[in-house]
Formats: sequence, C-alpha cells, structure tokens
Amino acid sequence: MISYRDAIERLLAPLSILPSETCALADATGRVLADTVTSPLALPSFDHAAMDGYALKAGASSRGGSEHHVHGSRAAGDVGHIAGAGVCEIMTGARLPQGFDAVIAVERTEMLQARPDGTPHRIRLLDDIAHDRNVRRMGTDVPRGANVLAAGTCIEPAQVMLLAALGVGHVAVVRRPRVAIVCTGKELQTGPTASLRDGQIHNSNGPYLTAALGRAGADVVSCETVDDTVHPYLEALQRAVEAGVDLVISTGAVSMGRYDFVPAALRHFGAQVLFHKVPMRPGKPLLAARLHTGPLVLALPGTPMAVAVGARFFVAPVLRAMCGQGSEPTLRAVLASAQHPKPGLRHFLRATLWLDDRGQLQARPVDQQEPFRIQPFANADAWIVLDEQAGDCAAGMPVEIASLELATPLRLSTGPDFSP
Repeated sequence: MISYRDAIERLLAPLSILPSETCALADATGRVLADTVTSPLALPSFDHAAMDGYALKAGASSRGGSEHHVHGSRAAGDVGHIAGAGVCEIMTGARLPQGFDAVIAVERTEMLQARPDGTPHRIRLLDDIAHDRNVRRMGTDVPRGANVLAAGTCIEPAQVMLLAALGVGHVAVVRRPRVAIVCTGKELQTGPTASLRDGQIHNSNGPYLTAALGRAGADVVSCETVDDTVHPYLEALQRAVEAGVDLVISTGAVSMGRYDFVPAALRHFGAQVLFHKVPMRPGKPLLAARLHTGPLVLALPGTPMAVAVGARFFVAPVLRAMCGQGSEPTLRAVLASAQHPKPGLRHFLRATLWLDDRGQLQARPVDQQEPFRIQPFANADAWIVLDEQAGDCAAGMPVEIASLELATPLRLSTGPDFSP
C-alpha cells in the first residue's frame, strides 16, 4: 500500500515531456504549446481611432466651442496623406493620420456646414479634447517581441484569437500522448446495440475512457475488450507496445480474486511494478507499472466509479506531465453537508455545486456514492476530495474540489506572468 501523494510522485518522476511537432493554427485547438510564443509584431500594429469621430491635434485650438475645417476622411484600411490643418473625419479602427494625436467622438461635435455630397466641411467641438483621447496606441496590447503564451499552455479559442491577431499561422505543440485501452471481462458486450446474453453487461468503461481521454487531448490508438485470462491480455499489451503508445490503461482483474490476473500478467511481461493499491475510495486496488519496452501501464479496477477516479486523479496528472503542463491548481468550495469519511482513506465524492446568496461556492456530495452507480456521476458537477487525515467534516468547512473532466476547464494563472 502506498499513499496517494507518494503514488503520484512515483508515476510522474520518470516521465518526460513528449516531442514537439508543428501544427497549423486552424488545427491547434486543444493542443499544448511546446515553446513560448513570442510576438512577431505589435498589437495594435499602428495608432488608430477608438471610435468614429474626428482626428485632430490636441492643444489650445482644440477646446470646446472651437470651430474647424474638415480636411478629408479616413476609414479602416485607408492609407495615404491627409493634407491641411484642422480636423480629419475618421472611423473606428482607421490609422491615425500623421500629425494628429487625438480623436473626438462624432456625437461630441456639431456639424456647421456640409459639402454638396453630404460629408462634413466645418464642425464645432462640444468638449475640450486632450492628447491621446480615444486613440489606441501601437503596442499597448502586445509589444513586438513580448512573450505572450508560455510553453505548456493549452490552446483554446481565446489563444487562437490572440495568435491569429499576431499573424501566427503555425505553432509548435507537444505531440498528443498515445494511449491504448484494454478492458477485461468475459461479461462485457462491446456493441451497444447488440442484445445481451444472460450474465452480460454493456462495456461502459471503454467508451468513457475513450471520450475522456480524447477530450483531454490524448490520441486513443485502440480500445480492446479481452477475456479474463492472461494470454489475451498479454497479446493486447504486445499490440499496444508495437503501436508505439505512451500509456496503456486497463480496467478490471487487478484486485485479489481468483480471476484478477493482471498483476501476475504484468510481471510475466517483464513490467516493473511501481505500486499496487492506494488507500482511497473508490479504486483502492489500482496498479501502476512500467514496461521495459517503454509504455507506462495504469491498471484500474473495473467498477465504473473506480475507473472514473483512476482516470481523473491518476491518468490526468500523467497526461499533464507528458505535455509539460505541471500540476493543477487546488480549487476549493464550502462543504454543504457534514461527512464522516473512513479514517486513513482518501475519499473521492461526486458532488453538485452552486453559488449561495453570499456568492460562496457550495459543494454537496450526492446521496448515492456506491462505486457501481453511474447515474449520480452523470448528474454531478465535480469531485470533492477528502484526504486521509480529513476526519469528521462539518458543514461549512472548505474542501478541495476537482472538475469531472480530465482536462480542467477553469484555468488559473499560477506560473510566470507573460502579460506585456
């Protein structure tokens, strides 16, 4: 038996970041940056108007009540020299003409005279206008050469917007972790539409892991179901090795029963067992090993919630380490109902979340925590994590929470500040 923290340390210690590859920005959503991105240009890339109005040079002649001739008009995308003094009609996003340093909003002016085509010829300012008013200066968002995104950042739509604005068409990303899934059990029926024979059940662990790993950015190379015997399991392991996977996840046959053959099978395969059994509920019999041929193996118990816990709290840290993302930040909520966990075990409880009247995040464990129950998992919002020393937990105390998904949806800034 090994503690959860020691187990995670043993899992992650030998791992290294996977190699990088080049990816088009259009295909980069969900990928992890392999290198820090440095801005190739400034944002904005030129001084421009923040609103529709009139560009002018601020000073004594630009006070409220002053009158000005309008020399030309500039829309976004227009270039060229604007001749003459006075003011220039300008639209939002248009480059500020040379010699001008402020913009007055069109609604803060009065048109005194129009040209035959309806364009303004002479206006009066209703307000004083100061230097830099309503002007977006070059580089005020991102200076040229600034570090804008750190290695290890997961590219989401917000990052795509930034990279696209910088004209970045390709990025270096970490290769997706390649994963093979092996589900054990002669009772498992892999076709969801197939009829079940007596004693059979539909395989839910395989589809769950495939979906969860895919959403977390892994490349699921295969998902097999094998019998409760050694040789089919070893053959599936061999196929995974030949496919060049980084991680093998198996479910079932890992405890102490007569048909729990996985520990012996892994030793027969020449694997180095890192640990077997972690004091936690659910999922205590979990086993981790490393094959001499390369891949890490995580053998999870077959009960659905043991698989979900193994995926969220063991597989997810492994995937993050392989992608160079480091550990997740700890999130907390207020416990809404008292809990009395068994001493010495780390408990993972499915829970619902809500904000109370004071804006505090509340977490309530669902009523039915048995590890075979899938419906409460589908209705839950998060996991509550009670560590081995939690003891009796009163309502109102802060507790650790974690998202249901392997990839944490809430991104907190815990590393270097890359803002300009």
